[in-house]
Formats: sequence, structure tokens, C-alpha cells
Amino acid sequence: MENKLWKIGFFTGLTSFVLLILGVRTLLGVDLGVKNYLAFGVFSLTVGILAALLLFYKLKTAFYIFLIALFLGFAEFFRSIIMDTDGMGDLLGILSLFIISTFGLGIAAIVQAVLYLLRKNKENPN
Repeated sequence: MENKLWKIGFFTGLTSFVLLILGVRTLLGVDLGVKNYLAFGVFSLTVGILAALLLFYKLKTAFYIFLIALFLGFAEFFRSIIMDTDGMGDLLGILSLFIISTFGLGIAAIVQAVLYLLRKNKENPN
């Protein structure tokens, strides 16, 4: 499993990078500059590293919750871009992606900590 961690992290980061470019360049029709690609790359690299670290430390529940939150964030990102009624869909989409994925990571950490404490309490019921 540890041999595949970098592949899972790379795939997660690459998928995030492609989805960001697809949303902004293709759906919005915006010409992207170097700074845009750099920002998308930093976000995608962060997502990939977080995914790989969650699996490296054997936090599978947190990993799945984080991926679900990331999926929901991208769904909201695309929904905001497509349903752009007042010209703020791109900004709201990016912000919702960042907020939902960060919130998901926080919820994942809390759930994993509760599971750890429950398992520890079950093993040692003093």
C-alpha cells in the first residue's frame, strides 16, 4: 500500500488541477496566465499531499471524508460557474471549493480523532 501512496496523491492532485482548469478556462472562457496555473498547481499539490499523508498515517476514514468534501466542493464550483446569474459565479465557485474542501478536512480530522479515542477507550476501559 505504501508504494501506491504517491500515485494516489498524484492522481488526486492531477485531477484537481485538471478540474480547475476545465472549470475556469473551458466553462468560463477565461484566458489563463502563468499566475493562474501557479495558483491552481499550488492548490492541487496541497490536495495531493494531504490525500497521500492521510493514507500514509493510515487515516482511511479521514481520507474518504476529505475526498467526499473535495467532490462536493468541485460540484459546487461547477454549479456556481454554470448558474452564473450575476457575474460572481467564478468567484463564488472558487471560494466555495476552498471553503468546502477545508471544512471537509477539518471534519475528517475530528471524526478520525473521535474514532481513535473510541478504539483506545474500547481497548483500555479504565
